[in-house]
Amino acid sequence: MAENSFRARHPELYMEDANIDRHTCRRVVPMEVLSLGMPRTGTASMKAALEILGYNECYHMLHTFQNVQDFDMWMEALAAKYDGKGKFGRAEFDKLLGHCMAVTDAPCSLFAPELIDAYPEAKVILVERDVEAWYKSFSIIMGNTFVPVARVVAFLDPLWTGRRATFFRGWMEKQFGVLETAGQVREVARDTYRAHYAEIRRITEKERLLEYELGSGWEPLCKFLGKPVPDVAFPRVNEAAALRERILLGRRKGIRRAIQNAAGGLFICVVVVAFGLYCAWNRI
Repeated sequence: MAENSFRARHPELYMEDANIDRHTCRRVVPMEVLSLGMPRTGTASMKAALEILGYNECYHMLHTFQNVQDFDMWMEALAAKYDGKGKFGRAEFDKLLGHCMAVTDAPCSLFAPELIDAYPEAKVILVERDVEAWYKSFSIIMGNTFVPVARVVAFLDPLWTGRRATFFRGWMEKQFGVLETAGQVREVARDTYRAHYAEIRRITEKERLLEYELGSGWEPLCKFLGKPVPDVAFPRVNEAAALRERILLGRRKGIRRAIQNAAGGLFICVVVVAFGLYCAWNRI
């Protein structure tokens, strides 16, 4: 019963991976809305709201559960932004996000200045929470990134868990400037949060920017976007509970894959050893 409930709430974690190499893709719909608040600021609710308004799809971290290869390009974006390796501009974003009319949440929020510059025709939304409320909520992500067993699972499951773990650790290192522990991230998290919002306000024209307050409903959002107010309630996703469930399900999926890979590796080792013994035996 619990498994069926999880499946209903998080179908993306039960789907077969789409296995799409975004390097081969192109833009097929216009990019119209950039919601660039930090993660844990109502991003799942904003994703649902924008899709109700017709902005399909709205890219969110959830998309990486459906196509883990996305992380390959996000790592290239990190390298270009923070290490000066290669370039990552509109052409690259069009490949990675070409199927989307809007974005919210990480990884996109890490590249707010780049996206604002790449899509000057897109409107920008900024959702900000009280920094202490955000910090408490974001701690879930910080703690999960540095769980010791995650490295073992990532090693045994490099194609799914490994990609995710590599990106998350790169994210913490590049945006927060730390790599080793969640405690180090916590020391700088509040300042990083404030700096993120200050930069977006500084570089975005006022007429292009909506500072949306959680709980204010459809009216300010629809007025800003020039859309009629829907006859449904504004979506409110219990993001803390949903995130905990996704982390749990993601761990389960990674562990299952790691066990399968380890078992397969053990079988191969046994076959190789047996073949070696057979050859040695027959040489006597």
